Amino acid sequence: MRVVRTEKAPAAVGPYSQAVVAGNFVFVSGQIPLDARTGKVVEGGVDAQAEQAFRNLAAVLEAAGSSLDRVVKVTLYIRNMSDFSVVNEVYGRFFGGEVLPARACVEVSALPKGVLVEVEAIGIVGEA
Repeated sequence: MRVVRTEKAPAAVGPYSQAVVAGNFVFVSGQIPLDARTGKVVEGGVDAQAEQAFRNLAAVLEAAGSSLDRVVKVTLYIRNMSDFSVVNEVYGRFFGGEVLPARACVEVSALPKGVLVEVEAIGIVGEA
């Protein structure tokens, strides 16, 4: 196993890694809409927060030797299911390839730092 760390995405806010590579897979921890430079939650509504969370996800995948087009599974956590269509629209800008990843979207009562959205993913690294 290999731990993935990058300064292009926020540091973990607890005792875990940004991602771990195991075999040909990278398991990316939940990414919330923190600005990597400031460590603060981005301003704006759920659309701005989703955009930043996906940018953070892309940065961690890149550091692992993967990319958004090599993601096989995504899990979205949102504070309010009424935000689903907005988050889904932002999601479509990041995942729009020929082969779309499997996905789940779950409404949760709270997320770290009071954010509105969190995203985690499993991707492929190397040959697979």
